[in-house]
Amino acid sequence: MAQRTSEVAKRAARDLRRRQTEAEAKLWAILRDRRFFGKKFLRQHPIIFYYQFRERFFVADFYCHESRLVIEIDGKIHDFQKDYDQLRDHIINDLGITVVRFKNEEIDDGIDKVLHELRQLLRI
Repeated sequence: MAQRTSEVAKRAARDLRRRQTEAEAKLWAILRDRRFFGKKFLRQHPIIFYYQFRERFFVADFYCHESRLVIEIDGKIHDFQKDYDQLRDHIINDLGITVVRFKNEEIDDGIDKVLHELRQLLRI
């Protein structure tokens, strides 16, 4: 029996939560429990959509539904998958969701700058 996309997406998200990177953990400590200006963020949140007549999904590193904002933390692998990331961002943008990307180094070395940019995107 074929598994529903939502079930597969949930399992994938749970696995990614267990294997979060140091940069993701650092940002999550700031965003969780409405600590960042009262905004509710979800970690490793599945975004389900239809593409080429099939239900598919992406797992966003962080998602704020109220502000329709996805935050992606990019490690070294993203240097080799720019086309995929652009397609992914385009599809998510078509759903009316803004995508912002930060490199691991930006989180590790310049978290204040990252938080300032997030404040601007959230219009706080």
